[in-house]
Amino acid sequence: MSAAAPTTEAPVQPNTPFYRLGGTPVMTAIVERFYDLMEQDPAYAELRAMHAPDLSMMRKSLVGFLTGWAGGPRDWFDANPGKCMMSAHKPFVITPAVAGQWADAMQRAIADAGIADAELSKAMAGVLTDMAKGMARA
Repeated sequence: MSAAAPTTEAPVQPNTPFYRLGGTPVMTAIVERFYDLMEQDPAYAELRAMHAPDLSMMRKSLVGFLTGWAGGPRDWFDANPGKCMMSAHKPFVITPAVAGQWADAMQRAIADAGIADAELSKAMAGVLTDMAKGMARA
């Protein structure tokens, strides 16, 4: 009996937005840029005021959420069973203005990530914008 020859082929990754966008490094870059914008740009002051002074846990959490949401490893969802963005934000009064700030910062962060697939990048920004605006309460 002969041993199988070792393979040098890279493992095939699922055809999900997470992998097509660039995986964890891209999701991390988007989130880091998003929170940097929120901290540094006065246009997002109202949005920033709704968050804790230290954003390190939020940065980690959003990377995990976006990873699973986009078809990557679902660790965030496994650690937060039954939780979604709507339920996580229910205790907060999110005005249309704050939802708009979130959407604008996320759109900028996605654009700044330099994603090669412009169509997928635009689609991601659009869906996240719709989600943010869907949380708004007058």
